[in-house]
Amino acid sequence: MKSMNLPNKLTLLRGFSIPVIIVLSMIPSLKAEILFSGVTLADLLVLIVFVMASFTDFLDGYIARKYNLVTDFGKFMDPLADKLLVFSAFLILMEMGRIPGWIFMIIITREFLVMGIRVLAAGNQVVIAASMLGKLKTNSQMLVVVVLLLNNWPFSLVSALNYGDNQNIIGTALLYLAAFLTVVSGVDYFIKNKEVILKTK
Repeated sequence: MKSMNLPNKLTLLRGFSIPVIIVLSMIPSLKAEILFSGVTLADLLVLIVFVMASFTDFLDGYIARKYNLVTDFGKFMDPLADKLLVFSAFLILMEMGRIPGWIFMIIITREFLVMGIRVLAAGNQVVIAASMLGKLKTNSQMLVVVVLLLNNWPFSLVSALNYGDNQNIIGTALLYLAAFLTVVSGVDYFIKNKEVILKTK
């Protein structure tokens, strides 16, 4: 059996980072505010792990394309790892009260529906690679996670208009943009893969 190539190892590493950020966010001793704008040590540690994991998304794709290491495993697991990573981060942010529940529901609903289509496709021996619109959606969500883990700093220093208790207008705009791209990319995904759904018996 061939050993797993480097891009696939990076994808798995991204998956393994998910329980790490969840555990870090739950440790009581890390929840004390240490810096600015309500940012805690837990926020910073989760942010560091999240950014490192997000970077592997770029890195594994770059290596796979440059050295012709694209595999069916990578096509399936790479977007799945992205979804689970972002989903876990948004779950943490919702628990912190930094995103409204309805946006969280839009994101999780879209991702579960898309994962369902991927499972159907896999059952028909069809592997669906991530689209550019899907990647744009993922990148916008990752940007929102970074901004909200920092509780909108430094944007909070230049904006007096607040959304809820923690978010200013810039953070809110980025959040709504991510929600919009989530819906649009989901619709695009369904349209492009409707044959997979229709052929399923």
